[in-house]
Amino acid sequence: MKFNKYYFGLWFLLFGLFAYWQFNDPDPEVWISIYGAAMVFCLLGMRGIFPKIPLTVVVVLCVLGAIYMFPGGVGDWIVDEWAQKDLTMKTPQMEENRETFGLLTIALVLSPALYKAWKK
Repeated sequence: MKFNKYYFGLWFLLFGLFAYWQFNDPDPEVWISIYGAAMVFCLLGMRGIFPKIPLTVVVVLCVLGAIYMFPGGVGDWIVDEWAQKDLTMKTPQMEENRETFGLLTIALVLSPALYKAWKK
């Protein structure tokens, strides 16, 4: 039970930070909502509540969204990110690549909760 509190508590804070960083994004309402939903599921996970159907829907949608948005040149994107030495968005492709990995992060973070939901 302590694992749930620490793991989901840490990710609750991180997703809150990710949502905060979206305020200067071209589409903040979309991404603040997505990270906000992840925060809600982390808060539930901290309390040991794992709603099976909603978690399944969120994880599946995040994976499908990431597949849909998956960048063609991940290697090029990583090289570009390292070369610019800051986190400012230089191109729309960089933003889409970051959003893809944001969706994958949500799916991966919520996967233990989904496992626990289906295990019950």
